Amino acid sequence: MSKEEEHFLGVDVGGTHLKIGLVNKQGEIVSFEKIDTAPYRDDPRGFSVCFTDNMVDILKKYPEVKKVGIGLPGLISKNRTTTLEIPAIPDLNGYNLKGELKKKYPGISFYLENDAAAAAIGEYRYGKNNPPENFLFITMGTGIGSALVLDGEIFKGSRGNAMEMGHMLSRGNEGLEKLVGRNGILKIMERFIQGYPRLAHDLIDKELGTHLLVDTAKAGNEVSLMVFEEVGRILGEAIVSTIRILDVTHVYFGGGISAGLEYMMPSLDKTVRQYLTPYYVRDLQLVRATLANNAGTLGAAALCFMEED
Repeated sequence: MSKEEEHFLGVDVGGTHLKIGLVNKQGEIVSFEKIDTAPYRDDPRGFSVCFTDNMVDILKKYPEVKKVGIGLPGLISKNRTTTLEIPAIPDLNGYNLKGELKKKYPGISFYLENDAAAAAIGEYRYGKNNPPENFLFITMGTGIGSALVLDGEIFKGSRGNAMEMGHMLSRGNEGLEKLVGRNGILKIMERFIQGYPRLAHDLIDKELGTHLLVDTAKAGNEVSLMVFEEVGRILGEAIVSTIRILDVTHVYFGGGISAGLEYMMPSLDKTVRQYLTPYYVRDLQLVRATLANNAGTLGAAALCFMEED
């Protein structure tokens, strides 16, 4: 089999970095690089034009590649040509990214998708636990992203951007992302440290972060475990509503904060089973996704299996 058939390029676009991987059909990353996007953001032409033009340098490194998948942190048109709302990179808003890329690189096929949806497709194509045809995928990081894989494809909704769980209203009419995205979790940490200073130990006078939270939870820190317990309850409540609507039996968790899934799972599982009837919980599986830090890159590359160009 030729290299043209075997390898795809996955480009995971973030607010601060591009993660670029050369990936084969088996889901192995053959080559990987991380590019700082500060020059893109500072370029007088704007991020959108700079990204489009600079793709030439990336493609030169991988002349065998004919298909490129791009994961983007925001809303995209239903036909997956135009970036609509990309909060981390406002210059991309309303930009016909696919059209401009195809115009500049006519020999290459480009596939665009929301980054959480791309990660879900990556898990579906490359996941180690043989995911089913239907599952809910939740990413936990700076924000809360989500996607539904339905019959092996991303469920897009009527206009292309279904499954924004992070913006569901939760406790106190706050969006779920504000409550248990990274900043929300840090606020819970601060509150619990102030409320239980005698139990905080290694959290006292430290710069708070999710890596510290996971590490101290592994060491048995009581406050860290309490934080994960609270996060599990809040997330579990949102999952209850989502399962009632979607009727799915499998939920996969990805993103950096999912490293602490085992510590939030007791309260998450208890909450879900408390508020769902036996029909919903009988076959329910709540598991961590398997692609870990490679989810964004592999997910973007997996978009190249899409038939449309």
